[in-house]
Parts: sequence; structure tokens; C-alpha cells
Amino acid sequence: MKRDERQQAIMDLLVEHGAVDLEELSQRFEVTRMTVHRDLDELEQSGLLRKVRGGATIEAGTQFESDFRFREKKDTGAKEAMATRALELIEPGMTVMVNDGSMAAVLGEKLKEKRPLTVITNNAAVIDCLKAETGIRLIALGGAYSAKYNGFFGVVTEASLRQLRADVAFLSSPAVSGTSVFHMDDEVVRAKRAMMASAARTCLLINHNRFGRTALHVLADLSEFDTVITDKAPADDARAALEKAGIELTLCQ
Repeated sequence: MKRDERQQAIMDLLVEHGAVDLEELSQRFEVTRMTVHRDLDELEQSGLLRKVRGGATIEAGTQFESDFRFREKKDTGAKEAMATRALELIEPGMTVMVNDGSMAAVLGEKLKEKRPLTVITNNAAVIDCLKAETGIRLIALGGAYSAKYNGFFGVVTEASLRQLRADVAFLSSPAVSGTSVFHMDDEVVRAKRAMMASAARTCLLINHNRFGRTALHVLADLSEFDTVITDKAPADDARAALEKAGIELTLCQ
């Protein structure tokens, strides 16, 4: 098996299982442990996985977000609930911004229920599901494509957003600690901030498990969002911090 084929097979295993063991990979592919180490090093440098002792994982860390293919298969029920709640903020005729991410991709699919709409997005999954829909005026943001985030980012994306205005922007994030919202990638942060600046209202969609976590970059304070939607109440310590700051959550259950 060639190196590229082996590395793709490793990623397929990670998407299926979330983690891989170095010794098991060595035996599966009949190569040395050092060869597997090199494969994992290259995949980590490409931002596709996170090496841990004895193997690798695609579970998020403070400086690492997992591949889109993995995230889109997780917490599907929670994403459906949050997307359904988010639809209550949308009326036909609005201009809506949708950011990158697997949560936003679920919302993108549901936007068909609110047509006619103008939808502005850098999310390739949203672009793909809406590109042939009647009643949807789709504005696809250009930029540099990221396979990891399945979206478009960079100076072209940010410049385009400065020329646009929306009624509401829907954003997602992998981490909230106290009242601070975090993300591990600076290009993604810049695109999200540009959307926030270009929208009359903003809504954060975040799984309750993401509270009490941090990442490398501060994206925003929760007070900067008009609405914060989560699937259910976060842990007591996180909820206490929000109540102290006067931050109200919109719960799906």
C-alpha cells in the first residue's frame, strides 16, 4: 500500500472510531512503527489529527478541532434540535449568514423551509445543499478552501463579508469558558468576526458539552450575541457563571 493510500485509510479509521492505536496500525498495514509515526506526523502537520501517547485521535483539544467528516456524524440529535429552534429567528425574505461547521450544515439544510431567503455562507456543505434550490438566493463566499473545516476562509472571504449585510448571522463554536467563546484557528475566528460585524443580529449555536472548555483564540464574549442556543442546560458550574453575568440561554429541552 502506498503512503497516500495508507494515510487515507488511517483517516477513515479515525472517522469511524475517533482514535487509533499505533501498534494496531503497524500490524494492520504491515509496516514498522516508525513508518506509522511518520504517517501520523504528516497528518498532524496537515491539521487532520492530534497525536497522543501510543496513537492518535480526532477528538478536539485546545489547539485542535477535529475533521469535518468526524464532526458531522456526532450529536446529530442535538444539532437537529438546535437548528429547528434557530429557524424561529428567520422569516421569509430575510438575508441570512451561516458560518462553517457541522452544526451550521444541519441548519443550512433546514433553511429551505423558510424560503424565499438570501443565504450568505462560506460553508461548503450548505452551498452544496442549497445550490439548486428555487427560492434561495445563494451567495457563496470565496476564499481558500479548507478540507478540515469544509469551508472557505482567508482575505478573500473577509473582504467579501465587508461588502455584505444580513438580517441575522448564525455562528457555531467548539468552546465556551465563563462568558468567553473560543476557537483554535485564527482564520476561522476572523471569518466569524467578519460575519458578526456584517449582521444586524447574531446567534450562537453551541452544544452543551462545549461549555467549560477553552481553545487557543478568543472569538467573542457571549454578551455580543443576541441569542445563544444550546441543546440543553450545561453543567452547574458553567450555568452559574452565565447566570452571574446575566447571560440567558435558549434551551431546546
